[in-house]
Amino acid sequence: SSVYKISITGPESTGKSLLTEALAAHFGGISVPEYAREYVENLGRDYTYDDVCTIAKKQIEEIEFYDQQPDCRFVFFDTDLIITKVWFEYCYGKVPEFLTKAMERTHFDLFLLCAPDLPWIPDPVRENGNIRNLLFERYRAEIELTGTQYHIVTGSGIARCQNAIKAVNTITNCELQITDTSYLDT
Repeated sequence: SSVYKISITGPESTGKSLLTEALAAHFGGISVPEYAREYVENLGRDYTYDDVCTIAKKQIEEIEFYDQQPDCRFVFFDTDLIITKVWFEYCYGKVPEFLTKAMERTHFDLFLLCAPDLPWIPDPVRENGNIRNLLFERYRAEIELTGTQYHIVTGSGIARCQNAIKAVNTITNCELQITDTSYLDT
C-alpha cells in the first residue's frame, strides 16, 4: 500500500491547521503540523534569512521522513516547501539552492490550496493579511509548475472540510467503496 502525501497549503488565516487535523482524523492518517509557526512563535525576536533556512531544512526532513513510512496510508502536511519558497522570494528576493533541489526530488500526491475566503484573524505570527490574494495566486502558479493535481478548497466550517474530503477522495477513487448502489435498480 502506498502512502498518500497531501499538502494543505494557502495564505495565512485560511484554515490550514484545522483542515490538516480534521483530514487526518477522517482518513485515519498522520497530521504534520506547520513547523514555521512553532519556530517563529518561540523565537523571541524577528526572524532572519537564516531562520527561514532552518525552517526549510526541517520541512524537507519531515517530508522525506514520511516517504519511508510504509505503515501509514495518509500523511497530511500543514503547509509545504512552496510556501517557504514564496516566503524567501517575497522577503529576501532569493531562494537557497538546497530548497530548489529538495522541491525537485520531493513530491506530493495532492495539493489542497485553501482560498482566502475566510475572514482574516490576526495573531502574533501572522503578517500578510493585506496580500492574501496575491500570495494565493503565487502558490497556485508554483503548484501548477509541479504538475501535481490540486484542488482549491472553499467554503466555511463543515462545508470547507467536506470539500477537502471530496478532493482527497479523488486521488483514492480506485479504492473507494461504492456506497451508492441506486444505479443497480435501473
